[in-house]
Amino acid sequence: MKDHEPTRRTAVYPGSFDPVTLGHMDIIRRAAKQFDKLIVAVLNNTSKNPLFSVEERKALLEAATSDLPNVEVDSFRDLLVRYMKTRNADVIIRGIRSVSDFEYELQLASTNHQLDSSIETIFMMTNPKYSYLSSSIVKEIAMFHGDVGDLVPPEVEAALRTKFVSAAPPSDKPSSG
Repeated sequence: MKDHEPTRRTAVYPGSFDPVTLGHMDIIRRAAKQFDKLIVAVLNNTSKNPLFSVEERKALLEAATSDLPNVEVDSFRDLLVRYMKTRNADVIIRGIRSVSDFEYELQLASTNHQLDSSIETIFMMTNPKYSYLSSSIVKEIAMFHGDVGDLVPPEVEAALRTKFVSAAPPSDKPSSG
């Protein structure tokens, strides 16, 4: 009888990660335990106006995941199922915070399955302590110079401070002029 080498399983956790939050990190850490390799893939979405460039988001993710040897950070600008083929990955990881997330994610998973039935999507429920957390909320708090230390990795907190340090918080006072 021949010894067979076990199949290495590669999963992709795609997202915009603008910026990465502790909710994202929770999913990354848990998914990294389930797969031989986890690729955190930053979506280069030209229809959005991100706060951080793709390169900045990748660098922040690389710093935040530096203690996870089986996690790789990459970016893509293509159909996810096509990108997955180039990376020999067959599982998509998606985080779910709420029922409304599930409805949207189910639509995406069904579409991806229609495009390539060999690719599976696994939904991971977020830790309840992060169920309210989103990148949009983090950016809004940071824009108003609020404390985001309990919401994002330290590298992201510093990067947000740098982005918003020179900008005065938005005001609802009418401009004089």
